[in-house]
Amino acid sequence: MKRLTLLKFAILACIACNIVIPAIGQPVAKQDKLLPGNKEPAWIKQTGARKFPSSKKKFSVDQFGAIPDGQTLCTKAIQAAIDACAKAGGGIVVFAPGSYVTGALFLKSNVQLQIDKEVVLLGSQDFADYPEINTRIAGIETQWPAALINVINQTNAAITGSGTIDARGKFCWDKYWAMRKEYEPKGLRWIVDYDSKRVRTILVQNATDISIKGITIKNAGFWTVQLLYSSHLTVDGIVIRNNEDGKGPSTDGVDVDSSSWVLIENCDIDCNDDDFCLKAGRDWDGLRVNKPTEYVVIRNCLARKGSGLLTLGSETSGGIRHVYAYNLYGKGTSNGLLIKSATTRGGTIEDIHFRNIQMDSVGTAFSFTMNWNPAYSYSSLPAGYNYDSLPKHWKVLLTKVEPVEKGIPHFRQVYISDIKAVGVKRVVTATGLKESLLQDFHFNNVQVQGNTAGSVNYGGGWVFKNVSIKGADGEKLLVNNSNGMQLEEMKNEK
Repeated sequence: MKRLTLLKFAILACIACNIVIPAIGQPVAKQDKLLPGNKEPAWIKQTGARKFPSSKKKFSVDQFGAIPDGQTLCTKAIQAAIDACAKAGGGIVVFAPGSYVTGALFLKSNVQLQIDKEVVLLGSQDFADYPEINTRIAGIETQWPAALINVINQTNAAITGSGTIDARGKFCWDKYWAMRKEYEPKGLRWIVDYDSKRVRTILVQNATDISIKGITIKNAGFWTVQLLYSSHLTVDGIVIRNNEDGKGPSTDGVDVDSSSWVLIENCDIDCNDDDFCLKAGRDWDGLRVNKPTEYVVIRNCLARKGSGLLTLGSETSGGIRHVYAYNLYGKGTSNGLLIKSATTRGGTIEDIHFRNIQMDSVGTAFSFTMNWNPAYSYSSLPAGYNYDSLPKHWKVLLTKVEPVEKGIPHFRQVYISDIKAVGVKRVVTATGLKESLLQDFHFNNVQVQGNTAGSVNYGGGWVFKNVSIKGADGEKLLVNNSNGMQLEEMKNEK
């Protein structure tokens, strides 16, 4: 039902905006089978969880002392039910109808945590209920509060149901904004995100064969779902709503972080940062870890507000490759396809497929930059600080990438096809580097209506085939410092 509701919304929205949305699985326009990147790769069928907890034995958290009154802290009781279920060889942990307040929970192998329709998990608003663990945040390994639900070093586990997880993250947002106000005048914008230690909602770390299905997640304190150092994962039919209790900073939707064989489908995201985001480590520490994100499918999804319908980066150090995103709809997002990095990140982004996409009222349809948000991306210690007394994570971020060339990122082999977009402010913002061109970007069957066409700087080997850009200002796509650009089939129309 949830998938049908999502599809109906997309159809109605597109009709209202004079966009013709295709049926799921059908292309926007006839495919050119000879164009590079159009053939669906065989590896798609290997993504996602390969198994699912099979035991049907139920363990009710209420029998372990959980009280669904929306006030009593139930962390110990819920964890006791999970532990008993795991000890018995697996099964389903269930809840009676009601609201349960909880801190960090740790799911175990062979356990299905089932949150049914009349059940709400309410995140504790006390940082003491989220013990610190070893993890990775925004590209560096560090100690950080555990998430509300954690799946760490486990296999064959699931979080399911049509109920709701309300993280009640405002206590994290308030902490961040207060610290940001204090840090920025001191020249410390680059570290405030790491010092504020906000709580994620779901963390999957060093795990395999994990499924997250059907649930609604609201008001994340920080990232909503992080998939870290894991493989064979399925995220299916989840709804994320992070705009209901105010503007929560950095409330990404789904972050795939140095993970592989991931399937994300039928999701509906409304957040205040990247909707679907792929990451692979930051700067010196990310290059040290050197784990890619690869073999990722994202399909049949809707993104409402947020920074990017699909974002790659800015943490790119381990590389991001073999990504297939299709049948997506973006309504009011800041960017459609956003690829971002920095000159200290390194890593290669390659073999990226973005096809059969509808966009309405996005800021920039295609945004590519290798020098993203310098105030955040580059770490510099102001005068007056004693380096020896700094916290460990400060020193990690201040560690220089050497040689400097190792920090230069590379973007190549990006295939963008069957795109329709209206109400766009800017069609293309693309800026590579003199020493690293945006290489081999292929656009096929792309129709975009916007305010202005935009620009490409430091591109190489771009190919446009059946591309129509209607800019209200009548200006053509501006191309500088580029070579091998085949843009003959692009139409600039006022």
